[in-house]
Amino acid sequence: MSTTAFFIQQWQEARTRFSRQLPALTASDLAKKLAPAPNSAGFLIRHIADVELLFAKNVFNAPDIKVVAKTVIDQHDTGQWTDLQDLKDYQQSAFEQLSAVLSRQPDDSWEEKITTKEFGEKSKAEALGRIVSHTAYHAGQLAMILKYGQPAL
Repeated sequence: MSTTAFFIQQWQEARTRFSRQLPALTASDLAKKLAPAPNSAGFLIRHIADVELLFAKNVFNAPDIKVVAKTVIDQHDTGQWTDLQDLKDYQQSAFEQLSAVLSRQPDDSWEEKITTKEFGEKSKAEALGRIVSHTAYHAGQLAMILKYGQPAL
């Protein structure tokens, strides 16, 4: 197995912590929050996809990807993430675009250094670890919100 294929396999498996929650979601789940935390389930789904697209574009060098990372720009939940099908489609598109960008990475490029204002200098391998942990972190939050959360009042 190539290095790139190995990293993709690891990322895709880790992402199942997020993606396996999506089939059972209902529209009413999207407004759920865990007080006093500010983010709803809908916001977290959008945020995970926003960040995946930002990684594809800025970290893994896919300038053709179009992303308006509203959750990153707004820096808080505005309550607008309530369209279940739109969120599912958006996160699937983010998954597919990041997968495609990762598959184009040459095997010998994973130690290549990249620099971003968000996390400084990292190798591509370390950056992939960062997106894996980001998605897993928010997937855990999503699971807790879906289990214990209540719609915002």
